[in-house]
Amino acid sequence: MKLVTLLPADQYVVVNKTILTEIDKKNLLNLYEPIIGFGAVSLYLTLWSDLDRLELMSRDFTHHHLMSILKCSLEGIKQAREALEAVGLMKTYYKEGDINSYVYELYSPLSASEFFNNPILNIVLYNNVGEEEYNYLKKMYRKVNIDLKDYIDITKPMNETFESTSIPVVEARSRETLPLNIESDIDFDLIISSIPKGILNEKALNKKMKELIINLAFIYDLDTLKMIELIRTSLNERGGIEKETLRKNARKYYQFNHGNLPTLVYRTQPEYLKTPVGDTSKKGRIIGVFENTSPYDFLKSKYHGASPTSRDLKLLEMLMIDLELNPAVVNVLIDYVLKKNNNKLSVNYVETVAGQWKRAGVKTAREAMDLAEKEHKKMLKSTDKKVLKSAREAPVPIWFDKQIEKSEISDDEARELEELLKI
Repeated sequence: MKLVTLLPADQYVVVNKTILTEIDKKNLLNLYEPIIGFGAVSLYLTLWSDLDRLELMSRDFTHHHLMSILKCSLEGIKQAREALEAVGLMKTYYKEGDINSYVYELYSPLSASEFFNNPILNIVLYNNVGEEEYNYLKKMYRKVNIDLKDYIDITKPMNETFESTSIPVVEARSRETLPLNIESDIDFDLIISSIPKGILNEKALNKKMKELIINLAFIYDLDTLKMIELIRTSLNERGGIEKETLRKNARKYYQFNHGNLPTLVYRTQPEYLKTPVGDTSKKGRIIGVFENTSPYDFLKSKYHGASPTSRDLKLLEMLMIDLELNPAVVNVLIDYVLKKNNNKLSVNYVETVAGQWKRAGVKTAREAMDLAEKEHKKMLKSTDKKVLKSAREAPVPIWFDKQIEKSEISDDEARELEELLKI
């Protein structure tokens, strides 16, 4: 794919390929924003507002216009656009010239039913918002069923209400959606050549089956060779691929190798809970590390690159699955406990702090850091001499405000800060 440098003077025009209803806007905020972030949603709605009164097409705008409206850098606009493209809300066309030109095509969000039945968006939403919020969203969109067995349908058909007349047919704009934009490394030619014709019916690899294979490969991190093995064990006597068997085999394979379903410990903080881009202070940079690193990779860095023990991984999963703490909060907790507890992840200590943070409703890295510092300051004011002595003698994380706001920090503190920012 051609690499393009976006410039403020580059022009764009918006073309509307669909119809956007109030329900679509609700779906955009409730279902898509937790995945693509508020910046991408803001860009989508801004481009929509650029359309003319008939909502067909916009006049020419420069990207400086978007920078002014969104108060965002070009890089931020590009990232937001790519997020919209990835989930099928937008297509982009580019033409090079003295002033480069773009065409942005807008498409509708999926309906709630389509979204929750999508094998990828459904799982990504679950991983980003957690089980409680996910179940709340599903309940909010549930279909209302009323028992009509004692009622009679007396609805009038159209031909009994209106007379037919000859009216010219007009081609009206309809609601259009795009498939997810997933670049797959699955080699279907290799799949066909690796399984004998007498065993695999080539017609089994139709468009829908290929989409399912690509989706499963994405969700369960499978390459072509592993997918071939799973397909072989999912064939029926006619050489067809049993969809549900393939799903089950992919899920079992992942569980066998990872101990559970696609685990949350490899996920980073959901976009909608990240801090706005632009804070270049030391604390802001540290928060960026907490938000953009998975708990697994963060803990691995504490092992100096070695894989964490199975005991510590189970502790991470308990924090994220049982207590439903967000990834960035778990990272802050790891850093905090290791510093305060002589570099040991004591289960009892971790559970005590985690329980307090859960009850306090902590969802972001900054909230976790502020609460940790607040508790430390409370201990420093304690009248209990043992508690006070323990608080004074115990080391504190480098991200405590009193450390970061110093005009000068010690050599040890500087090294610790640099190590944290290297992750």
